[in-house]
Amino acid sequence: MTAEDQNDIDARIQTYYGEVFDEHVRLTTRSAQGPLEFQRTQEIIREHAPSGRVLDVGGGAGIHSRALMDAGYAVEMIDPVLRHVEQAQAVGVSAAVGDARSLAFEDDSFDAAILLGPLYHLASRDERVASLLESARVVRPGGVVLAAGLSRYVAFGAASLGRPVPSPIPGEWAALIADGTPSSGLRFPAGHFHTSEELAAEVADAGLDVIDVFGVEGPAGLLLESAGDVPNDVRDAALTVARAASAAPGIRDQSAHLLAVARVPA
Repeated sequence: MTAEDQNDIDARIQTYYGEVFDEHVRLTTRSAQGPLEFQRTQEIIREHAPSGRVLDVGGGAGIHSRALMDAGYAVEMIDPVLRHVEQAQAVGVSAAVGDARSLAFEDDSFDAAILLGPLYHLASRDERVASLLESARVVRPGGVVLAAGLSRYVAFGAASLGRPVPSPIPGEWAALIADGTPSSGLRFPAGHFHTSEELAAEVADAGLDVIDVFGVEGPAGLLLESAGDVPNDVRDAALTVARAASAAPGIRDQSAHLLAVARVPA
């Protein structure tokens, strides 16, 4: 992956989130999966960062930032997309345009940092680790960093299931499952798809002590994404399964989103 390729992804991020896709509705009303993802992500954040000052890196429309503020956290948010910053500011979040790879904050300024989007928009492992290093730099010793990835298992399923499987396997499918390389035809500006183990290794390479990697939505998340409106008992069952399966190796990769939790060494 060259710098020019990443520059292309960065430009596509601006177009996709600025003009095409509304990140706000993804977590609220677009499907039943969004509220499940939101609730489980909030649960994991609050369990491991119980109080303090939080930096929301790549915070989108500010949905998570606003919820944490309502729970008593002091939150600062950055995002590379001006539309997101304006949406967050409209609901009272302190937000500014910024880049996960270069944070304009002093060392040890926060008790926690959350990166719920940057890593899967960065194609290079070096840049992903660099963004984790930046978040670790601005979090005090003993504080926590929570970093999300998109599941490679789920991405491969989306590309290959429900259709005839060609033989030989297409090269792009092989690159996706072997290396996490996104297919070329995606509208979504993906840079990389993770396994849980790879995400943990990248977090560790940034000098952080990995606590665990959690699957966020659980195996039923894809059902909620594709089924439209579903009864409350199905939503409740999906939440129960998501909680039960969140840390099970292999099973956690059946969640669309993976969330690594790590501590800055004291």
